[in-house]
Amino acid sequence: MATMQINQEYIQPKYLAIWKKVRRNLLTTIGFFVVVLFLLSAVVGPLVVPYDYAEQNIEQRLQSPSVDHIFGTDEFGRDVFSRVVMGSRSVCVIAGTGAALAVIFGLVIGLIAGYWGGLLDDVIMRLMEVMMSIPGLLLAMLVLFSLGSSFYSVILVVGFMYIPVVTRVVRSVVLDIKTRAFIEAAKLRGESIRYILMREVLPNVLPHLAVEASMRFVYAIFMVASLGFLGLGVQPPTPDWGFMVSEARPFYNNAPWIIFFPAASIAILVVGVSFVSDGLRKMLLPGGVSSD
Repeated sequence: MATMQINQEYIQPKYLAIWKKVRRNLLTTIGFFVVVLFLLSAVVGPLVVPYDYAEQNIEQRLQSPSVDHIFGTDEFGRDVFSRVVMGSRSVCVIAGTGAALAVIFGLVIGLIAGYWGGLLDDVIMRLMEVMMSIPGLLLAMLVLFSLGSSFYSVILVVGFMYIPVVTRVVRSVVLDIKTRAFIEAAKLRGESIRYILMREVLPNVLPHLAVEASMRFVYAIFMVASLGFLGLGVQPPTPDWGFMVSEARPFYNNAPWIIFFPAASIAILVVGVSFVSDGLRKMLLPGGVSSD
């Protein structure tokens, strides 16, 4: 019984108290509502957009923001607001799913490497180091050029790129936790490895993992936007913020709103998630350092 109390007191947060801290932190609160707003737009976008995102009207091309088109129209007469809102779906789904895949696989691999150690740990970490030595964008371009750009291939590429970083963070936490007294007590009680990992180690890894997941989401948004800008992301006619910025470059002088709104959406979402990530780090890991 005393062992379980020690385990619960070690790092493990009281989530109700954390939410109260979130509400008291202005930047974290702003970031939280920004993220929620974009997630809502991704979910209910088709219900709120005033026009079909792919509908072209050459007679209304390059119109400045107005009552009818609050974000203006692009070079094909498409409503920019509708495209920005619908573009949030691809960015949030791809970046979120890719980051989630990285967190899940990184968690499993990090738990195995950190807990068992020895030769298995050395082999896994050398493999992770090889993966981290390859520039992420270059690796993504090579894979997508080989496999072809599609919704699912971009998700897999984004997830694959961030597995080594998450693995390294989880492993470092496990290496510290497995030396704690409550782990030794669990072994002396004859608990199984599964029990120790799930009931003793994992609850104390979760705060670090939550912070790392939010940071991976930030980097995944940048990666998805970069791939879209290079034409390797979601393919037309599905809207993609990065590709919208790329398409708008020739019209920047005459119609700057075409490039401003998708670019601003990327920046606002990244800043919002960064605020949430920084707030989580301060509340869950006081004095701790996560990866960058």
